[in-house]
Amino acid sequence: MRTFVFAALLAVAVPAGAGLPAAYAPMVVEARGLPERAEFDLGPALQRARREHKSLYVYLGARDCPFCRRYEAFLAANASQLAPQFAARYIVVDLRSALAIQAPRLFFRSGGRSRGYADFMRELGDERARQLVYPSVWLLDALLRPLMQMPAGTGTFETVEEQLEILRLQQ
Repeated sequence: MRTFVFAALLAVAVPAGAGLPAAYAPMVVEARGLPERAEFDLGPALQRARREHKSLYVYLGARDCPFCRRYEAFLAANASQLAPQFAARYIVVDLRSALAIQAPRLFFRSGGRSRGYADFMRELGDERARQLVYPSVWLLDALLRPLMQMPAGTGTFETVEEQLEILRLQQ
């Protein structure tokens, strides 16, 4: 009985299916520094990418985001076609967040430095004055350089072919 109660409480705390599907072997990164700030350490993912000669597919999703659940459900439903394509070129990084975490409280750590969301975006060469949206995806090389400008938010990656174009870096 105790196991059942614990499982039920866990299901309430974290929505079922939150995060990228296991078929993609995501490297899950939880935020540190909460509740004042949410800092995601990209260092271990960058080290692994260098070691394996791969790029990073960095996904920022929110546990309470319906659009994130929709994208994750799309990935789950198409895992047989997409997961091998992800695995061939990318280390999949799943940054776990919540809608309450907005840009002023969002930080990324790598190489001993921590950068706020706006600075991180500028360093990636994204000068668009856009707000943080969930979900967000970045394709980065093992030195944290962007591979292409990425769309974000709802309505992106809605077909297998669109997702494959992104993975192949076709614009």
